Amino acid sequence: MRSFQSDFNHLANLDPNFQRILDLYGTPNIPQRSEGFETLVKIILEQQVSLDSAKAAFDKLKFVAPDFTPIQIMQLDDAQLRLAGLSRQKAAYVRDLAQRLEDGRLNLDFADRTDDEIRSDLVSVKGIGHWTADVYMMFALQLEDLMPLSDIGIAVTLRELWDVQSVDEMALLTANWSPHRTAASFYLWHYYLKKRARVIHL
Repeated sequence: MRSFQSDFNHLANLDPNFQRILDLYGTPNIPQRSEGFETLVKIILEQQVSLDSAKAAFDKLKFVAPDFTPIQIMQLDDAQLRLAGLSRQKAAYVRDLAQRLEDGRLNLDFADRTDDEIRSDLVSVKGIGHWTADVYMMFALQLEDLMPLSDIGIAVTLRELWDVQSVDEMALLTANWSPHRTAASFYLWHYYLKKRARVIHL
């Protein structure tokens, strides 16, 4: 697992708001997600719902598909996916991901690929947009310079602590934190969740 401690220290010295987060809530805890199909499915389920709801749906899906291979997921019918809490849309997303892995159109071995190449491969899957790709690249691949500005927790924290409102303003501000934007994102999520006494279930 990659250590982000030096990145956290650099950012705290660079901008007083990061030091403020550190003083209030301590160093962010970064759980590592494993690379592969299972983690991508979890992140798809987390789209536009609470983390608790996504975890409940994943646990039900894991119960009916304990091996959690692409072929096992493809064998589940609509009723089984609905019982696991998947909407018709998310069921289609999960199936498309499984099918692409099974037929070889997608390979999750990203060694020696650039960030842009990895993102391009991931967003080719139905239902995987830039937020989903970025979260996978940050938590599973541990890439160091990503800032998902479309994430509500990140956007809210930037507005609260830096008083920037538009996406363009956010992009301009956060560009100053490169190449440590992943660590900065972890700081922003840490503040957002701790302030609201919420816990990430990975």
